[in-house]
Amino acid sequence: MSNGRRIPEPSELVYVPAPSWPPALIAVGLAAVLIGLFAGWPYAVAGAILGLGALRAWARRARDERGRLPREQRVTAAVLPAVPLRRTGDGS
Repeated sequence: MSNGRRIPEPSELVYVPAPSWPPALIAVGLAAVLIGLFAGWPYAVAGAILGLGALRAWARRARDERGRLPREQRVTAAVLPAVPLRRTGDGS
């Protein structure tokens, strides 16, 4: 493959978010709120604080990640048809 041609740089990039703890912490906070309804209000208060804090962190992280994305990407690939192309004629 050393014919002197260089591989072109990709024109469309995929941005994948980083792994995140806030969804799991929101679930734990919600579970603590539900347990607190039957076991006692301190569990509910602690769960609500944990859940709301995790929700705030999750929203802040999403805003920061969205802010780092480029506004537009240059599209250089051809648009593929939605259905496969068929031959016309008798098929020979």
